[in-house]
Amino acid sequence: MAGSGRIFLRSIGVVRTELKEECLRRRSFCSRIVIDEEYEPALQGIESFSHLNVIFWMHGINPAERRAMKARPRGRCDMPVVGVLATRAPHRPNPIGLTVVELIEREGNVLKVKGLDALDGTPILDLKPYDYLDRVGRIRVPEWWRRLQSPRECG
Repeated sequence: MAGSGRIFLRSIGVVRTELKEECLRRRSFCSRIVIDEEYEPALQGIESFSHLNVIFWMHGINPAERRAMKARPRGRCDMPVVGVLATRAPHRPNPIGLTVVELIEREGNVLKVKGLDALDGTPILDLKPYDYLDRVGRIRVPEWWRRLQSPRECG
């Protein structure tokens, strides 16, 4: 029965930001994560962490975009076509976002964070503290991934 089960999720909060889609890749902006009041007790102690993993639902992705199985990374014509699960593209079977953010402050059920690449109204699925166990020293990425840091090479 692998892969055939249904999963039902309920958001625990929402993103509030002035950030527009064209600015998502810049990670210098601050946003607010407003956690539903019923979950405020679950935040106790979170302010002791400098960074958080934020798991969210990319609600702006329509069902047709979720059917794509291959893509060019960041839509760049100078990148190879690869499976969407080998990219960070938002168009994927389950549009779940994962971003490490800096926690600036907590005021009750509101977290001010820096570096969240989610739009206003994005449902928050979960938060997890980022700690030294999450850090990876040496990673391997394909050559095309390194080229993503350079300007487009399209004509």
